Amino acid sequence: MQSAECGVALPRLTAPIVLVHGLCGFRELAVGRAVLSEYFRGIPGQLAATGNRVYAAEVSPTGGVAERAADLREYLLRELPNEPVHLVGHSLGGLDARYLVSRLGMESRVLSVTTVATPHRGTPFADWGWRNLRRWVVPALDWVGLSHQAFIDLRTDSCARFNEETPDVPGVRYYSVAGVSEKPWRGPEWSLTWGIVNRAEGPNDGVVSVKSAAWGEHEDVWPGDHLNLINWPNRVARRRGEWAQRAPDYGRIVRRLAAAGF
Repeated sequence: MQSAECGVALPRLTAPIVLVHGLCGFRELAVGRAVLSEYFRGIPGQLAATGNRVYAAEVSPTGGVAERAADLREYLLRELPNEPVHLVGHSLGGLDARYLVSRLGMESRVLSVTTVATPHRGTPFADWGWRNLRRWVVPALDWVGLSHQAFIDLRTDSCARFNEETPDVPGVRYYSVAGVSEKPWRGPEWSLTWGIVNRAEGPNDGVVSVKSAAWGEHEDVWPGDHLNLINWPNRVARRRGEWAQRAPDYGRIVRRLAAAGF
C-alpha cells in the first residue's frame, strides 16, 4: 500500500507497532471526540495508511522507568494480549521499552525495540536540572500528586546503573535514532539546553546527545531538535525552507524491520 505522506509504498509488518511517549507525554489530547494533537504527530495515521497496525501506549507522564514500564506491560497485556510487537519509544519511552523487555518478563512478546532520541547514558541537562531546579520542580509535582522519579532516572549516574542492571535480551533486535539540532534547525528556545549538552557531550538534539542516543545494532541520525523527531514542526527550519514531515523517516524504520525478516 502507499501513503501520500510517505510518498512511497511501505512493507506491511506482520506484528503491530506500539509507540511509547516520553517524559510529560501523552497518547493524544482530545476534547470529547475531537483529537487536538497526538504525541507522535500524524505518525500513527501515516503508517496505518500503509496497512500497518499502529498503537500508541499511554504511561505515567513523570513516573520513573520502573513505573512507566509496568504501565506499558499492562497496556500490552490488555490491548494486545496474544501478539508479539515492535516497540518504538521516544526519549524516556525508549528506556521504558528496554526495562520492559529485560526486567518484566516480556522478552517473548517483543520482537524489536527502536529508540528515538533516548538518553541511554542519561543527559547532562537532567544533571543540571536536578542541581538547579529540583527545589521548585519537586514540590510543584508533589502538590499536584505527580511523581518526580523520571527526572532522577534521566540523570547520567542513574542511567549508568540502569545499563548495568538492564542488559539487552538475546533474540530481541535493538535499533536507535539520534537527533542533531544545528543551524538552521536550532531555534532560540533550545539555546540553554543545547548549550549544556553540547559542552558536555557534543552534537545533540537540544536534550540528548548523539553519543547518549546511540544503541543497538543500527544507529540513525536525523536532523532536528528533540520534538522534531516526533514530527512536531520546527518554526525556524520551516521559515528557512528546511522543515519536512517525519513520515519518510518512520517509513525507513518500518523498512528496516521488514528487511530484518519481520
